Amino acid sequence: MNLEQAKQIVKDILPEKRYIHTLGVIESALSLAKEHGVSEEDAGIAAALHDMAKFHDKQEMRAVIVDRELDPALLQFHHELWHAPVGAVFAKEKLNITNEEILNAIRYHTTGRPGMSDLEKVIYLADYIEPGRSFNGVENVRAVAHEDLDEAMKIALKQSIQFLISKNQPVFPDTLASYNEYVQKEK
Repeated sequence: MNLEQAKQIVKDILPEKRYIHTLGVIESALSLAKEHGVSEEDAGIAAALHDMAKFHDKQEMRAVIVDRELDPALLQFHHELWHAPVGAVFAKEKLNITNEEILNAIRYHTTGRPGMSDLEKVIYLADYIEPGRSFNGVENVRAVAHEDLDEAMKIALKQSIQFLISKNQPVFPDTLASYNEYVQKEK
């Protein structure tokens, strides 16, 4: 599968607004990949497919999590987190994507995780900083992401955690563990 094929697949299944977001993620991912020596082909495909399950039926996503024995902790958190791991399953099973780095980039683009590859970081950050995003702190993460993926991840994760806490929402364990990894690297 190439980038154009991946874009066509998601264009046919995503609402127009989410497809425009996806195009922004692709643009950001390709730029970050080029700057940080990551495969642009892999980054483009992962970016194109990252939200492929975003608007899938919640009960069907729940069934995929249970049937494929994905992390059961997902079911204790907001369903907004489900589309990433379910999207990785769909990419593998429906689109025959076998590249584990691409699948992991899709799988962890909402939560992060300890030990992320540079491709995973590129997709996480591209989703966070794509040109359509406008929230307090995004410009700083945009600037830092072009210089240092790890520092940008630390800032983005911290902002995400602070946002969830401000809304009295639970924070997924992988997100906390990922943030801790970046903070502990500094010491």
